[in-house]
Order: sequence, then structure tokens, then C-alpha cells
Amino acid sequence: MPIRVTLPPTLGARIAASDRPLVGAWSCAGSATNAEIVAGSGLDVVLIDVEHSPADLESVLAQLHAVAAYPVAPLVRPPFGDTVTIKRFLDLGVQNLLVPMVDTAEQAAEIVRAVRYPPLGVRGVGSALARSSRWNRVEGYLADATTTISLFVQVESATAAANVDEILAVDGVDGVFFGPSDLAASMGLLGQQEHPEVVAAVLAGIAAAGLAGKPAAVNAFGHEAADRYLAAGASLVIVGADVALLARGTEALAARFIPQPATDAAGEPRASY
Repeated sequence: MPIRVTLPPTLGARIAASDRPLVGAWSCAGSATNAEIVAGSGLDVVLIDVEHSPADLESVLAQLHAVAAYPVAPLVRPPFGDTVTIKRFLDLGVQNLLVPMVDTAEQAAEIVRAVRYPPLGVRGVGSALARSSRWNRVEGYLADATTTISLFVQVESATAAANVDEILAVDGVDGVFFGPSDLAASMGLLGQQEHPEVVAAVLAGIAAAGLAGKPAAVNAFGHEAADRYLAAGASLVIVGADVALLARGTEALAARFIPQPATDAAGEPRASY
């Protein structure tokens, strides 16, 4: 007799059940070990990236396996929001999907259709062959699939920020995720995610999400920025990344233990980090 499997709660359900905002970190190295280290840290969410990382389907699967033993929500960002890519990630068992670069309500609606089975959408029916239903060990998976998936879309352009109310109004979009870095770039402020205009756009988006009754998430590596967005009502803040933590940590060790010359090879004063 096969084991019957109950899927874990979605990120949306965890946010709704929590009496505080959730906090998470990126897993960007494509490493199951890194993902597991983040998962065991006490943070709420592990954001597994495929857009800006060397990860592929197999490494995402390994990361999902690695974090499954921990009480965290794995949120997975595919490289692009097309129907075929989304189908493959969902069949892999991704329950919490973060789709990048969504600029309009029309785009968001097409992504919702990619997430849902017919007649509500166009997702291909292959769950019996896939981890999503645990190979048909999740009873009633096809009928209940919509309730086992949380869809977040990224608002990370000036166009998206202008359309945020319409994006939030799309049925099937469970939440929005603000990316200040890309938003700053699209506003002509490359590398200035703390520019007042960028901050104002993110704060306005968080307020819009609150009015729409949907959670807003935001990327904020700086502690002051994270505190600001939490105070503004963000439901989820991503406060670090495995690769950045490793880079800054090893730089700090080098600075502590290796004597540094006062000038660089060109004779200019050495920059401090």
C-alpha cells in the first residue's frame, strides 16, 4: 500500500498564519549544502535562485531535498516566466514560485495561466510522472493543485511600479516581490537602490499591496533598509545571500590577518570595504 503524502504549507499560507513578518536569505550558489546551511539558520525562507546563478533543474531539486528536513519555506525563482519553464519547475515540486520581471497585469495573468491546470490555465498534466504530486502519492493533487502553490511576481521596473495596482488585482497572483536594484536601474539610477525615488516607489508598492490584501516582499541586504520595509508593512524581507555572506566574511578574514599596503599597485590609496 503506497504512502499517502501531505504537502507542506505554501509560503502564502505561512505568511497568513504568522504573527510577524517572515525573514529569509538567498541560495545563489546552486549548492545544496549552502541551501541546507541557510535552512538550518533559523530564518523562515530560503530563496533558491536560478535567474542569476549557475543553478539548473537538477541542482534546484537537490536544494529542495536538502531544505525539506527544516521548517522553512523554499521560494524558487526561475530564470524566466514562460509556460514551459514554469511547468518544469512546478513538476519538480516547487510550491512557491517567484517569477522575475513582470511589468503588466497582462503578463501576470499569463503566468497565472501557466501555473493552473485547464480549464483555468494551460499547465501540462504530467504530475503522475513528477515530484509535484510525489508520483501520485498526494491524494487529489490535480483537483487541489492551485491551493498547493503560491505565486509571487517581481515588481522591478518603473513600468511595473506604475502598474502595481493592476498586477495586484490579478486573480492568482498571491503576492508581489520588489527588487530595488533592478527598479533603480530602470529609473536611471543604476546601483542606487537607496535613492529616495527608489525607496518611495517600493514604499508605495508595499502600501498598495496592503490595500489589496496581498503580501509584499522585498530584497533588502542593508539592515536599515530591511528595518524600513518591515516597518512599512512588508510581509517578507530577504536580508542576505549565501554568496555575499561568504564573500564579505572571507574579505573580513583577509583584512584581519593579512597586512594590507596603504596603496594599490598604481600607487593610489587602497579602497576600504
